[in-house]
Amino acid sequence: MASVEPRRPPASSRQEPEGRSGRQDKYSVLLPTYNERENLPLIVWLLVKSFSESGINYEIIIIDDGSPDGTKDVAEQLEKIYGPDKILLKPREKKLGLGTAYIHGMEHATGNYIVIMDADLSHHPKFIPEFIRKQKEGNFDIVSGTRYKGNGGVYGWDLKRKLISRGANFITQVLLRPGVSDLTGSFRLYRKEVLQKLIEKCISKGYVFQMEMIVRARQMDYTIGEVPISFVDRVYGESKLGGNEIVSFLKGLLTLLLLHKRKLFIYAYRVHFNLNIKEAWLLIFIKRTLKA
Repeated sequence: MASVEPRRPPASSRQEPEGRSGRQDKYSVLLPTYNERENLPLIVWLLVKSFSESGINYEIIIIDDGSPDGTKDVAEQLEKIYGPDKILLKPREKKLGLGTAYIHGMEHATGNYIVIMDADLSHHPKFIPEFIRKQKEGNFDIVSGTRYKGNGGVYGWDLKRKLISRGANFITQVLLRPGVSDLTGSFRLYRKEVLQKLIEKCISKGYVFQMEMIVRARQMDYTIGEVPISFVDRVYGESKLGGNEIVSFLKGLLTLLLLHKRKLFIYAYRVHFNLNIKEAWLLIFIKRTLKA
């Protein structure tokens, strides 16, 4: 399994491993849904099976954004079947974006780790125990599933989807050098407090949101591990990737590139003039003011 280790943040911002803290870790799975009536019972069953067989303490939080196909009704039935301590339905009236769905879910999460994944069966829960093992091995802040390293792969996509995903990853790797192999994937494990801080910083929506999360994580010196996964295209329903998402990706990439260049600019000032971050910002502000 491949891993990426940026500079580690101060020890005070990192949690102790479970054995040292004396409490059992709990994993909250956030499942944003929209028109996933057929897929939701299957993914929940697979999650429950994987967690139960591995002896992992868990909860599954379903955030349905007003699905017109009755996804909310199915979620209510699942809550009755598995119990409200394991399945929590926290619906919203309409689609409000992936980032806000995560924020909404975290408000109700009691776990100290958060798993994000798709509800359309593209991400198999069998990989979650591997994510957890990887996190504990390296005490990582984030563990990300990768389709593009080791024995990871993509199944069921046409050539267009493969080119879009590969192209997006390649362009971002060249321009931003984030140090991870799969930037557009959405199957990840986060420390809860890390995910909260990243979402507070992120401004992107749609397809580019997951990319910004990793770019921001690198800038904030969070550590990242990678686990190869198999990604399988949805069986039921339609893909939500369209022309608008591609345009959004290009716009978001430009924003991330400008952000990355600004960070490098500030770093260069700090090194050259031996300044702290506030002093560097002040010097840049003064120079721009004088030019104006």
